[in-house]
Amino acid sequence: MSQLLDGKLVSGKLLDRLAAEISGMPQPPILAVILVGEDPASQVYVGNKKRACARVGIVSREHLLPENAGQSALLALINQLNADENVHGILCQMPLPRGFDYDEQALCRAISPAKDVDVFHPENVGKLMLGEPDLLPCTPGGVLELLDDAGIDLAGKHVVVIGRSNIVGKPMAMLALQRNATVTICHSRTKNLPSITRQADVLVAAVGRLHFVTADMVKDGAVVVDVGINRLEGRKVRGDVDFDAVAPKCSWITPVPGGVGPMTIAILMKNTLAAAKLQKEST
Repeated sequence: MSQLLDGKLVSGKLLDRLAAEISGMPQPPILAVILVGEDPASQVYVGNKKRACARVGIVSREHLLPENAGQSALLALINQLNADENVHGILCQMPLPRGFDYDEQALCRAISPAKDVDVFHPENVGKLMLGEPDLLPCTPGGVLELLDDAGIDLAGKHVVVIGRSNIVGKPMAMLALQRNATVTICHSRTKNLPSITRQADVLVAAVGRLHFVTADMVKDGAVVVDVGINRLEGRKVRGDVDFDAVAPKCSWITPVPGGVGPMTIAILMKNTLAAAKLQKEST
């Protein structure tokens, strides 16, 4: 039977370390969170981030805008926060409301790279590609933290990533490559997908399709990391991996919920602290 990569446990240890460091700072880091509209899922995510901030001692400032605020109002707020020397991190909660002509890419580019704690700005993505990141993308960074805590070394292993998004798939592949893994990225156009995933020593599922990864797609002893969040009725969430069927074949596996999700938020806290320290060093 596989062992769990427990995101609640590992994120808790990381948050405790961050809290200890922040408690010794003369001024705590400040994270500005922009929330547009009243999407219930986004409100849950923002609430989780707010609780994590409170736990580690980061000041969370919420900026709530109506769903029809518009691009110009959002850009004006971002520019205001960029200019505020007391704000160390800026997060615009995605996705933005549909039907109001928002350009999410333009908004991500508008956030100062020094305050881009999500690591979406092209300058920070470029640093990641060069292997010189100041901050790690939150979800891939959380995956690495989980693997490190379990003593799983990626060097020489075949890592297969299902998904090619800019948020998870591409940066996850790049970080694994920088850890000396051999990396394959699969996606919706990949032919004979199970034959490729069965070669994976470490399989990362980030497709956003409920129970997409089945037992026949996983080789015995593989490490399986489930990044998927699929909402069911009520507040239940499940992953991209059919956990009950796949778990008996794995050496390690992440649960959903309680796996990668808590790690994503913990890395956001780590990035906010790191951004505050970098900004202090540059002044």
